[in-house]
Amino acid sequence: MKAKEIREMSAEQRESLLKETIEKLYKLRIQANMERLDSPSEVSKAKKLIAQIKTVQREN
Repeated sequence: MKAKEIREMSAEQRESLLKETIEKLYKLRIQANMERLDSPSEVSKAKKLIAQIKTVQREN
């Protein structure tokens, strides 16, 4: 997801996306500790999306 798309979202949409992504990251970290991940890049993608959302929230 691009920063432009995140900026076009409403505040509620960004907040729900942030919560969903944080939950996803939590589950991925647990899965990484328990077993091998199918795609380890998902962890970094989730972290990047969280950073993008928080950056856009800080701008407003």
